[in-house]
Amino acid sequence: MNALRRAWDHFEEAFIAFLLAAMTLVTFTYVILNNLYTVFYDLGDRFEGASDFFYAIADFVIGLAQSMTWSTALTKALFAWLLFFGISYGVRTAGHIGVDALVKLAPRHVQRVIGVLAVLCCLGYAGLMAVASFDWMKALLTVNIGAEDLGHLGIKQWHIALIVPLGFTLVFLRFLEVLVRILRNQQTGLGLADEAAEAMKLTEHEEPK
Repeated sequence: MNALRRAWDHFEEAFIAFLLAAMTLVTFTYVILNNLYTVFYDLGDRFEGASDFFYAIADFVIGLAQSMTWSTALTKALFAWLLFFGISYGVRTAGHIGVDALVKLAPRHVQRVIGVLAVLCCLGYAGLMAVASFDWMKALLTVNIGAEDLGHLGIKQWHIALIVPLGFTLVFLRFLEVLVRILRNQQTGLGLADEAAEAMKLTEHEEPK
């Protein structure tokens, strides 16, 4: 079970890295192509003897840039997957910012009760969103319409929407793990990031010795 959990954690990190890399690569390629053809046009104007050669390259590059009308839509789709997939990753790594200054003033057993109530609210929200978004995704699957600017690549709207129920299901499972840890007295709250504490640590490191 632990091996399976570690494998999923590694996959989660690798998939997020893949999404970030794909977004960066697509955007970088599109920006380069949209600025590179002007260089060859300028070279063609400067070197008249080889102008046809440079113009041909410039026309080829601008053709590639114009054919990448799908790049913006693909980047948005990848960002949507990164966003919803990253929610559960944030729960696992305590990446979400917590506002619990008042809660920490309470005794430990009170913090534990508040933590249980907070987790139950999060579970209810994640479960509700998972079920509702699954029904929405099923409707898109039924109509089977191609995604805007991505339909010619075989990408359907439901392919992009799939991440919403999947993401909230993963969030539900992560908060379920948090609930188990609280009930086992392994932690008292949601385990969110303490921005104030992080700021204090940074200040301490920056102070001259």
